[in-house]
Amino acid sequence: MKTLRLLTATAAAGLLLAGCGEDSGSSSPSPSTPSASTPTPSTPPGGDPGPITVTRTGGFAGFDDKVVIGTDGVTTVTQRGKQTARCKLDAAFMTSLTAAVDQVDWAAVGTTKPTVRHPDDMIIAISAGGGLARLEDPRLAPLATPVSALLTEAANPGKLCKPV
Repeated sequence: MKTLRLLTATAAAGLLLAGCGEDSGSSSPSPSTPSASTPTPSTPPGGDPGPITVTRTGGFAGFDDKVVIGTDGVTTVTQRGKQTARCKLDAAFMTSLTAAVDQVDWAAVGTTKPTVRHPDDMIIAISAGGGLARLEDPRLAPLATPVSALLTEAANPGKLCKPV
């Protein structure tokens, strides 16, 4: 019963995050080997977090998405089977995303690459400020809302992300 609830919750989260940018591919994620390295100091509040990278891989839909956000808000969206898109994030959204990134202690997060936990595991990972972790890591809680909006909107540039 717990497994059914977990699968249902995972499926619902995947559909919510997929939004209109759903990919109909059906490949499974390949297992990853954790790679640990020395964490770097976290970004000081109001400092430059450097580029922010969000990846979404796996899941029952076989996602393979990568969103790279430059410090100027110019964003590159790569999705399997689709042409790479570039857009510029809305200034207000970029400010809220940067504020959320600044709330995370990236040195404490570390840099261990997330690995597949079960078949059809959808991994949403965020890399910024020298750290890397899954979105569901409690230390990344401030990023949950902006990253969900980013994955929904950036895949189909519009109000949040204007084509450049």
